[in-house]
Amino acid sequence: MGLVPLDGAGVLGILTAPLVHGSLEHIFNNTFAILILASFLYYGYPKSWWKVLSLVWILSGVGVWLFARQATHIGASGITHGLFFFLFVASIFRRDKSSVAIMMIAFLLYGGMTMTIFPRESGISFEYHFFGAVAGVIAALLWRDSDPKPVVQRYDWEGESADDESDMLDEWQEYEPEEIQDNPRLH
Repeated sequence: MGLVPLDGAGVLGILTAPLVHGSLEHIFNNTFAILILASFLYYGYPKSWWKVLSLVWILSGVGVWLFARQATHIGASGITHGLFFFLFVASIFRRDKSSVAIMMIAFLLYGGMTMTIFPRESGISFEYHFFGAVAGVIAALLWRDSDPKPVVQRYDWEGESADDESDMLDEWQEYEPEEIQDNPRLH
């Protein structure tokens, strides 16, 4: 059920390894992170969330299968990292208020993921973290514009366009004040 790199029987692990965990703490941490990050993904990118999740799941597993250390790799950390990095990179490209707000909340909660893509502790598959992040970046490049940006609400005082501002400037420049008549001084 786990993913064993470059092993023919381990190919099935590309699909099943994210479902296998080493402890209750491991499954709790990954489940909680996936629920939060997938909710952000669904809210901010409702048309492409399933494509992003599928690509991150498959591509992180393929990367681990091709390039990881010889060991059995388990857990959904590749998916959590992929979702986080998708939200981060997609918000940089889109630059709309909602995706930046989602990214800021995700970064506040899971910003430490940026450091776990490098080897730190033995017994932890940093490769799954790394290839999940790579898959998230690729997904952001592919589908950053597949969801429409939120409608920008305009208020009455904002004007319709830059032409309105230039019209107002022309009116102001054409304005000539009336001559002031000498008023007699009152004592």
